[in-house]
Amino acid sequence: MTQGPTIRRIDSPDDEGPDVRPAEQRDVPRIAATLTVALADSRWTRWALPDDGRMQRLTRLHELDAGHRGVGTRTAWVTEDVDAVAVWEPPPGAEGTTPLPADVRAALASELPYLSAHRISAVRDTAALIASHRPEQPHWWLLHLGVRPSSRRRGLAAAVLAPVLVRCDTDRTLAATAVFGWANVRFLRGFGFEVTAELRTTDDELPLWVLVRQPQRRFPG
Repeated sequence: MTQGPTIRRIDSPDDEGPDVRPAEQRDVPRIAATLTVALADSRWTRWALPDDGRMQRLTRLHELDAGHRGVGTRTAWVTEDVDAVAVWEPPPGAEGTTPLPADVRAALASELPYLSAHRISAVRDTAALIASHRPEQPHWWLLHLGVRPSSRRRGLAAAVLAPVLVRCDTDRTLAATAVFGWANVRFLRGFGFEVTAELRTTDDELPLWVLVRQPQRRFPG
């Protein structure tokens, strides 16, 4: 996940913002490319993936875990040009979503050990640590958020976040995520997320934060 552009309020009826739509199968390569460009120099990328072929590994990870996952479960939103992407894990049985396709699940299980290589134990153990700090209540979990550097500061991150955050407010459902940089904490606080756990990766190399967003009161326009 990477820091997005300047925060734009998502509850203003007069601010139409950029066009956003659910991701489609044709968007998968562009989703992977956008997230890889956005996260190429992130601390998480350097921590989780080996130097050898890092960008190819990151692209494949995003193709599977963001593109195919998001399209297959109907939980990915993109701008029309796919310069911004948000991918979520929904609460079980959420209306309008579908379970993770078996072929995507199998591909992730078989390829993640290769993609992280010697980092896989730390990555898996840290994922388990994060999972233990997720809310017990049903919630939408933000898996991926990225904006191409050339398209930042245009409200695109806010736009691709809005469909699920508005739904959370309407349905009175939590949203949550984990981030590895304080800039991301500051960014997400602008949307109502608050830190619920301050942790470190299991190898003690990186700080991480779990954030939870309570449903917000919405006012009719």
